[in-house]
Amino acid sequence: MTTVQLTGTSAPVPAPAAAPAAPERRRKLGGVTRAEVGTLFAALAGSLALDWLLYERLLPFSGAQGFLILWYLLFLGFSYALGVLQWPRPVVRERLVALVAWSSGLLLAFLIVEQLGFLAVRGLPAAEHANFLTQTMNRTSATSAISSGGALHAVVGTLEQLGLATLFAVPLGIAAAVFMSEVGGRTARPVRTLVEAMTALPSIVAGLFVLGVVILTFGLEPSGFAASLALTVMMMPIVTRAAEVVIRLVPGTLREASYALGGSQWRTVWNVVLPTARPGLATAVILGMARGVGETSPVLLTSGVTAGFNGNPFAGHQMSLPLFIWTYVRQPYSAMVARGFAAGLTLMVVVLVLFVTARLIGGRRPGDLSGRQRRRIARRAAVRR
Repeated sequence: MTTVQLTGTSAPVPAPAAAPAAPERRRKLGGVTRAEVGTLFAALAGSLALDWLLYERLLPFSGAQGFLILWYLLFLGFSYALGVLQWPRPVVRERLVALVAWSSGLLLAFLIVEQLGFLAVRGLPAAEHANFLTQTMNRTSATSAISSGGALHAVVGTLEQLGLATLFAVPLGIAAAVFMSEVGGRTARPVRTLVEAMTALPSIVAGLFVLGVVILTFGLEPSGFAASLALTVMMMPIVTRAAEVVIRLVPGTLREASYALGGSQWRTVWNVVLPTARPGLATAVILGMARGVGETSPVLLTSGVTAGFNGNPFAGHQMSLPLFIWTYVRQPYSAMVARGFAAGLTLMVVVLVLFVTARLIGGRRPGDLSGRQRRRIARRAAVRR
């Protein structure tokens, strides 16, 4: 309250109230503006027009693939040029990188959907019959209808071979990763070099190795077990490399805390490092299984081909889904080709089920206790009371 001196009187007069502050406007940090959308469509239209002019009128180019590639490159150039006219160059470069990332992701998603659709269209005529998963090809000829025969023997063979290969490759791969990341020493570098070399090993070489050493030298007959050994050679370096990267990401403070509490190196690795890296190790197992489940050449050389059911991987020839696909898509009969594509669709379903199972088993966050661990802690607490 202030007073204002008037002539002959002194009365307090209130000062004029200050103007109310303007309400704060929320600043939008993400999203897409109209200017960006307009620039995107203008770049698409301009690059398409210039691409058509170059292909159809000026240059002796032809082919749909070249047309699409040139359109994409022109689209990026138009986007950058139009962006420079409106925004600062750092902003334009950032949006150009985001555009490349989004377009690459959309292209990958389109290719996956296209492959799934292609397999579904070609394989559903055979896969929609119940006999495809309940019968074998033992009593089915090349000219038989699709309602006869199936891939039961190949599905069982794939599961058994992949299961044995995972049983062999995962412990060896994780043990090698622990040795290289936790133990080290002079021999760690040669082991890492050998693992890196095996990562790029052609699959046919793994099949030839098992064929020459296990089958021809030691006299083991071609079987699912021999095929699983070849798949182990392919899966083990993938599991080792991925597991080593994951183990190295475990914070060193956790190891130091374990050592400070008196834990040995073995107890630290078993109770601290591996449980913390469990989700990443599950991903490493998934990568190894993805490498092995679709291999054809090692299985072709080591398991043999059969049209009948063989549930014993240690004796006799055993079929697998990749080998089933390779055998039947080359046939000149439409029903056999349909069975091959249906087997490919089945293989993708098997891989999806395995991936989901692996993520459920190893998908808990670091520090989360399993049901068995919680029950054990509860029993100990009850005993102490």
